[in-house]
Amino acid sequence: MDQTQARGWPVLIRLLRRFLRPYAGKASIVLVLLTVLAVGSLYLPNLNAELINNGVVKGDLGYIWKTGAIMLGVVLVLAVVSIVAVYHASRVSTAVAADLRAAIYQRVQAFSGREMSRFGIASLITRNINDTDQIEMFLENAFAQLVVAVIVSVGGMVLAVREGPALSLLLLVAIPVMALIIGVTLVMAVPLFRSFQGKLDRMNQVMREQITGARVIRAFQRTGFEQGRFREVNEDLTGTGLRIGQIIAVGLPLLVLVFNLSGVGIVWFGGRLVSEGSMPIGNMTAFLIYILQILMYVLVAVTVLLQVPRAVACAERITQVLETVPAVTDAACPVSPARITGTVEFRHLTFGYPGSERPVLNDLTFALQPGRTHAIIGGTGSGKSTLIHLILRFFDATGGAVLVDGADVREQSGGRLRATIGLVPQAAFLFAGTVASNLRFGLPGATDEQLWHALDVAQALDFVASMPGQLEARIEQGGSNVSGGQRQRLSIARALVRRPSLYLFDDCFSALDAATDARLRFALRAETGQATVVIATQRASTIMHADQIIVLDAGKVVGMGTHEQLLTGRGPYREIVASQLGEGAAA
Repeated sequence: MDQTQARGWPVLIRLLRRFLRPYAGKASIVLVLLTVLAVGSLYLPNLNAELINNGVVKGDLGYIWKTGAIMLGVVLVLAVVSIVAVYHASRVSTAVAADLRAAIYQRVQAFSGREMSRFGIASLITRNINDTDQIEMFLENAFAQLVVAVIVSVGGMVLAVREGPALSLLLLVAIPVMALIIGVTLVMAVPLFRSFQGKLDRMNQVMREQITGARVIRAFQRTGFEQGRFREVNEDLTGTGLRIGQIIAVGLPLLVLVFNLSGVGIVWFGGRLVSEGSMPIGNMTAFLIYILQILMYVLVAVTVLLQVPRAVACAERITQVLETVPAVTDAACPVSPARITGTVEFRHLTFGYPGSERPVLNDLTFALQPGRTHAIIGGTGSGKSTLIHLILRFFDATGGAVLVDGADVREQSGGRLRATIGLVPQAAFLFAGTVASNLRFGLPGATDEQLWHALDVAQALDFVASMPGQLEARIEQGGSNVSGGQRQRLSIARALVRRPSLYLFDDCFSALDAATDARLRFALRAETGQATVVIATQRASTIMHADQIIVLDAGKVVGMGTHEQLLTGRGPYREIVASQLGEGAAA
């Protein structure tokens, strides 16, 4: 086993110890019940031996009835104990899995864009669902089967030696052979299970892309290509699963073969001892039962142990998420601004993504004041959206500082900071639910009147009023049952409901026609008069009436002023206006 594999086992143990701790009491009860079950299972062969030796051989019918009744009582008690133990084992394992999912979810919610890019959405979903399911399955089986198997195997060997010391020599051959088979199987399976989980991530990613991008695939007639891509990852995953199955298909039959050969050997040599009179037939029967119990529970333990490699791989992947420290974290003692005004200031701001050759934003210094509309315009890749994300502290600046309400965003609580900001993202995303539930995402306690007002300002009142159910109209996941322009207007309304001191509109007017865009801008100006409004866009027509326009090019400020001021020179802004609106508009 290589060093990576060796580290995997402690990771699984450490993870289970951490998440089992709150359920230590229930787990202890399960262990006690399973111990009773194992001891009872070991007691039955001894009763069977006494029944044969003292009842059947001697023809004592009364002893047979008495011992048989005791055996029946023991079996009934064990049945009840087994049901209760498995029930509580299932409860504990399910609770641990639920806590694991909650811990992963909470950790992912704290991730910055850097960690999200590192893991990928498909992998995080697989880790939170499939990997935790594997841990749950292993834990439940370990409780329900492995504990009993260990106790019965150890106790059975002791009692078997007591019943037939001569026959016990068979164990010196059978047990090491079975241990060797189990060890080789596990060593071969661990890396394959680790690879299988990674390939499951890849399958999830391809499936998500092909389902969400189905229209694009059909529009560009790439169905055949995507089918081939799916076939490739499917065959890769299937191949790994088959190799795992082949290892198990060889290992389990070999164990069964050892099991059966051991039974034959016991009957063969035990029969000779009985015929010679050196061993009572009851003791020989008890010994046979003990050996069969040992070997049967070894097989049971193997079926559980075969789940260990996959559980180890899943535990490693879950631990990677849980132990990842987000690049963006709240300060130990966060500060609160004296006044919430919506003021934003950039002081020599520089930012570059990890591994990038040059910074996305380079030495930016300017301020955004309340009561004014500020526009940020530039071409694709100029850094507009990145600037918005730095205000929200989705990333941390690599140089300089971003101040909101006079305090560095790195020194403020992330929750408090974002509570004062209304964001309309570039990709208008709606959640599955209703129009009202999506709007109340911005302000949970908003009244219907507030929702209608926000819809009116966002120019969404007419189409929502015409929808069946109006505010209670159904919205599918991602807003797939409404148009792109309607999604954008609902996203704008969601931000307006919050009535923040700082509005961030990240290129969110692209799907609106010119007339709707003009009406919306006019309504927004009246609605957000006292707040700081920041509009990042590529469309000059959207920001011509802004109080301040900041022109970005390759991460640097190359122009700043009003529309009229920026048209006086022959800078990048004039070129943008001329290319979009014609030379007449730029004159």
